[in-house]
Amino acid sequence: MSESIVELKNISKAYGSNTVLENINLSIRKNEFLTLLGPSGCGKTTTLRIIGGFETPDEGNLLFEGKKINTLPPYKRKVNTVFQKYALFPHLTVAQNIAFGLKIKKVNQSTIDEKVKAMLQLVNLAGYEDRDITSLSGGQQQRVAIARALVNEPEVLLLDEPLGALDSKLRKGMQIELKNMQQRLGITFIFVTHDQEEALTMSDTVVVMNEGIIQQVGTPTDIYNEPINRFVATFIGESNIVDATMIKDYLVHFADYDFNCVDFGFGENQPVDVVIRPEDIKLVPEGEGMIQGEVKSVVFKGVHYEMQIQAKDHVWLVHSTLMEPAGSRVGLQILPNDIHIMAKEVDG
Repeated sequence: MSESIVELKNISKAYGSNTVLENINLSIRKNEFLTLLGPSGCGKTTTLRIIGGFETPDEGNLLFEGKKINTLPPYKRKVNTVFQKYALFPHLTVAQNIAFGLKIKKVNQSTIDEKVKAMLQLVNLAGYEDRDITSLSGGQQQRVAIARALVNEPEVLLLDEPLGALDSKLRKGMQIELKNMQQRLGITFIFVTHDQEEALTMSDTVVVMNEGIIQQVGTPTDIYNEPINRFVATFIGESNIVDATMIKDYLVHFADYDFNCVDFGFGENQPVDVVIRPEDIKLVPEGEGMIQGEVKSVVFKGVHYEMQIQAKDHVWLVHSTLMEPAGSRVGLQILPNDIHIMAKEVDG
């Protein structure tokens, strides 16, 4: 990927005594699909609003192509925003809604017509020019909102939970459409969501936030397979997290067993946390695995079975396409590549 287009340097923001963002540093590259992911109140929407010009940081600098734009008004930024509620004009047709920004800029009508037609093609709404906004479905209205933002040819498109109002099936379809659209246009998308699956499906880069602080930045694969702390491990998917002791490089002790692993650099005989994803635990006959336990519950999830295995004082969550009934005794096998070591977090 190419160089940075947006940079946040030591950005902080508070509302009264409530600190919303604390010393945020982030570099967003040209042509990148970047997602700000986190629970409600984590600061992701405030970050987006600062980039869009709707909020001003209390501290730090916002750079666009290397130039400071902290106080530049939204209409002067090469950025457009798609909001969760779309903010379409119900008294205007589809074409008039898309053309609104161009009208404000006093673009000539023939150019407007040409650009609106191109946008309708892009968002798969060709032939909808004269439709009333109120006659459209939620997914169609969302496409109009995206077209209205893109027709102004922004270098960065900001999307504030734009799929939140859609049902599950339509939401999944729009995830793919948005990603394909971003790749065809070759512009930067900055997307806000609290939905982990959405972030992992669409993004080149995921920024996990909590309580106004960036917890981890990485590819979806890195974020899922190599979480940096307990918050990321539990927020992104499901995890088994256990207390452990790093005996030495590539060897860790937990569940009364010494496991080979692929991690190093944690010192010797040091307390650590171990993360193991439920799908990475293999069920084997009792006596064959490193851990022995009893199946306490079984739930069919459609693609896999979710089982809880009681092994001494710990309950392991296991996802498998093979089912062992409740009450049966099983072994659990865990391979070195599926053991992820994290530094032990210190309370306070």
